[in-house]
Amino acid sequence: MSIYVKITFMTLSKDKIRNVAIIAHVDHGKTTLVDGLLKQSHTFRDNQAEMNQTLIMDSMDQEHERGITITAKQTCVYYDGYKINIIDTPGHADFSGEVERTLNMADGVLLIVDAQEGPMPQTKFVLQKALELNLKPVVIINKIDKPAARIPEVLSEIESLFLELATDESQLFYPVYYAIAREGRAGKTTNLDDDLHVIFESIINDIPAPSVDSDSDSAQLLVAALAGDNYLGKYCIGKIFRGKLKKGQSVKILHNNESKTSKIDNLFVYKGLGKEEVPEAIAGDIVAITGVAEANIGDTIATGDNPEALPGIELEAPTLSIYIGPNTSPLKGREGEYTTSRQIAERLERELETNIALKLQPDGLGYKVSGRGELHLSVLIETMRREGYELEAGRPEVVYRDIDGQKCEPMEDLTIEVSSEFVGAVSQELGIRRAELKSQEITSSGSTRFVYEISTAALIGLRNNLLTETKGTVIMSSIPSGYRPVDGYYRPERNGALVAFEDGVSTSYALDAAQARGVLFIPPQTPVYQGMIVGLSNKKDDIDINICREKQLTNMRTHASDGAIQLTPYTQLSLEQCLDFLLDDELLEVTPKSLRLRKRQLDPIKRKRENRKY
Repeated sequence: MSIYVKITFMTLSKDKIRNVAIIAHVDHGKTTLVDGLLKQSHTFRDNQAEMNQTLIMDSMDQEHERGITITAKQTCVYYDGYKINIIDTPGHADFSGEVERTLNMADGVLLIVDAQEGPMPQTKFVLQKALELNLKPVVIINKIDKPAARIPEVLSEIESLFLELATDESQLFYPVYYAIAREGRAGKTTNLDDDLHVIFESIINDIPAPSVDSDSDSAQLLVAALAGDNYLGKYCIGKIFRGKLKKGQSVKILHNNESKTSKIDNLFVYKGLGKEEVPEAIAGDIVAITGVAEANIGDTIATGDNPEALPGIELEAPTLSIYIGPNTSPLKGREGEYTTSRQIAERLERELETNIALKLQPDGLGYKVSGRGELHLSVLIETMRREGYELEAGRPEVVYRDIDGQKCEPMEDLTIEVSSEFVGAVSQELGIRRAELKSQEITSSGSTRFVYEISTAALIGLRNNLLTETKGTVIMSSIPSGYRPVDGYYRPERNGALVAFEDGVSTSYALDAAQARGVLFIPPQTPVYQGMIVGLSNKKDDIDINICREKQLTNMRTHASDGAIQLTPYTQLSLEQCLDFLLDDELLEVTPKSLRLRKRQLDPIKRKRENRKY
């Protein structure tokens, strides 16, 4: 077994550096494997709290709550005299922009594949990006202890995937390892060792050293990520492709043929979960720089008399957009700290610096924010909500493109896995949404796996519907598959809304009468206003109701009037469910404390008179 040696950065050459990204489909074990690499490389002391933690790299509250990685993160471990920079990437397709920008810092990838599920849509997406960048892949079959693991079939599926995606014959030859990342064990065969040393050895022997020019007098760094703190301000993070960078050095920031002069205030390399300040850094290493606040993702930081820009970072186009603007409801300004259009605009502009897959354009009082999918946009809204922002959001809309004079809509490959009892419900729902079935098979666990091609427009709201129809057991994921001419617009089918027609506070007496007309979204003693949506109607049309009515007090007594009111538990919608619920004439009011659905036009008479055709 190898010996772990703690060394300092200054003793290393580029040949002793490895830059590796961990890529996989969501929930296949990327972050769990990084946990094991951090712990077994003696990055932490035996008595440090991290030794007893899981998902160490997931630092955002939403990452822990949702169980997914949202933003790519960098860490560093030392093993047998080698410095290994590790990049943990998201596995959900909505955050593929994080993958695209951070793969530029890597020289190889660890491709993690679940031993039961096999290659999934995001597996294909991230592997394709890695092979296009000529990154050396190492395949790890994880979770081999699953009762339904099907290792031979998964190996065959991986081979087929490489045959489909490889851009060079050499990419068809890759090492394969097996692991149970949760237990911190791996091996060259399914007979696993007691630790992950074979993974460390593979990173050293199978992943190449950085292909960089370390002898050049001029330096080049491509900014791939941004971070910041209240003490040192903005950090620019990236890999040095040429030369050396030094603390206090004068540099040029190159952006779209423009050049700005700046100076490096502080220079950091990564060490464990933190950073270590160094006087200089060599080509091949991943560093964080302060003092170059005007630099953004995709810019080149260079030195020398004739500084040259590196190729920028190319990203897939956004597929969905959503309106985000200041709250205009009668309850505006009561629950949020930041409520004005200017404050929301400044926050969205800051988000663009790090979340480069987003696009922004003015739209009335607010902005049209475009991103990769519902989850991508809802995470942004939830983040702003937790930071104290009060805003309103519209229904997600598809971003169309003009291709050869034709209006085209984005399409996606959708993979759904469900037990046999729900096959009919899935087929019916996808039929309504005009999805095209590409394949259907029975998995080794007895469930049915569908692969559909579906328009992004028809994908909106599908996850919540299928979760309801399959009692929460459906597994689904999708990735963009291209564009095709629009051959008819998909319109979501939904019953009408129960709409409050007066301001006040909801009462049990009024809600008792209203629940016969549909499903309620609010409990008693909830502040409501005219035009606020308080439930889903049993009928196709909207119904204006009074849910603030009090019971009239009289001296008449009946047997029925003496009974206690029994309300059916109300349905509390999540942020994603609220966005899926919206139609074009509706908005979602988002505050740090509340989510309120409402009509755009609050007045019922004006709403009917206008008869808007959205």
